[in-house]
Amino acid sequence: MRNDQFGYEVTVSSPVAAEAWDKMVLAFLAHGASTPEHLGTVLKEAPDFAMAHAVKGLFLLMLGRRELMDTAQEAYAAALVGAERVVPNAREMGFVRGLGAWLEGRPSETIQEMEAILARWPEDAMAMKIGHATRFILGDCKGMRASIEAVLPTYDAKNPARGYLFGCHAFSLEETGEYSRAETAGRLGLSLSPDDAWGLHAVAHVFDMTGNARAGLSWLDGREHAWAHCNNFRYHVWWHKALMHLDQGEIDAVFDLYDTEIRSDKTDDFRDISNGSALLMRLELDGINVGDRWEELADISERRTEDACLVFADLHYLMALIGGDRTEAVRRMMGRLQRDARNTTADEMKARLATPGLSAATGLEAFGEGDYKTAFLNLGRARRSMQLVGGSHAQRDVFERLTIDSAIRGGFLDDAEVILQERLTQRAGRLDAYASARFDLIAESKGGWKQAGRLPAE
Repeated sequence: MRNDQFGYEVTVSSPVAAEAWDKMVLAFLAHGASTPEHLGTVLKEAPDFAMAHAVKGLFLLMLGRRELMDTAQEAYAAALVGAERVVPNAREMGFVRGLGAWLEGRPSETIQEMEAILARWPEDAMAMKIGHATRFILGDCKGMRASIEAVLPTYDAKNPARGYLFGCHAFSLEETGEYSRAETAGRLGLSLSPDDAWGLHAVAHVFDMTGNARAGLSWLDGREHAWAHCNNFRYHVWWHKALMHLDQGEIDAVFDLYDTEIRSDKTDDFRDISNGSALLMRLELDGINVGDRWEELADISERRTEDACLVFADLHYLMALIGGDRTEAVRRMMGRLQRDARNTTADEMKARLATPGLSAATGLEAFGEGDYKTAFLNLGRARRSMQLVGGSHAQRDVFERLTIDSAIRGGFLDDAEVILQERLTQRAGRLDAYASARFDLIAESKGGWKQAGRLPAE
């Protein structure tokens, strides 16, 4: 038996495995590309280490890919076999149970297992981050914040994960509207852990949500080292930078980042597809021709119509198919979504497909067909519970924009104005370029109607 870097016992005897485990935990906290390499070393040196197999399975589930479900099941089976050969301690078994719960369609129980671990072992940074990430996937921003704040007092200056904890706190503060505190926490986290890409990106979120794109660009410029080491998360940070350029009207810079960073590798990870789809849709809503860039996203998404792992992923695959004008694939995917929504059973992800996923998908389909009334009615119905599809406010904003634009194009001007006002309130009362243009468009449209005698003069 050995102790990890937080002082907790781990059931491995190999010093190589113990060292690799500590490195893997820190790499995971930093979204580092080296995470699987370190985990591979652990499993090679300690093949019966149940917690390592469980963590591998949880990592696979977070990738939201149908073909990895069997591999995650194999990891769970390996964890159970390992637990018979080398009996895990109570903390380690919590990870095994957490994986089993998610495989059975209950990721909320995975969170409960992580919280039970943190109640007894609050400095278990792996449990902290897995709980944080799982809540993010489920759209539970309040839970994210409560979980982090419960363990904050226990992480002293000697804790190697302290900076990453502050980064997680920054993100949860931003997602719950505490923008000033979020910026402070994010900056502090990065000062303690210079590779804390999550904390750096939390501060970028603050600038997005407060309509301060220029300050956001200044924040990211020169800090590329903080995300250069990352796995595909680095594409997401570049995406944030592209959004800031879009808000400034710097379209050439947006396309340059899209082509050279965001989609340079043509990956098929759902998070990368969501980056690309959401950015191209924002551009098109602003009347900007994106050329043939939808094509490669649509090609990938056609192969993902049956994934059914995460509603967030499904909606972005559908968006890419609509953007790429893949009518048959859209029809096929909508059929699968409708079937899944009727068969929710005990699967928590399927329940999110029923509400709000199917309404959002129907709205997307209608928007692509130019039926803006149907698009608005369905997107508007989904809007109040879109948090449940997961992701961040910034990521879900593309659906908010589609809802507003559907309302405007469908003639629901008052509704569009109300949603814009609510969006403005959420964003600390700061207008971004999108909202400013839509308020102007509504005012012009209402004025035109009044002049045509369709609205009474004030």
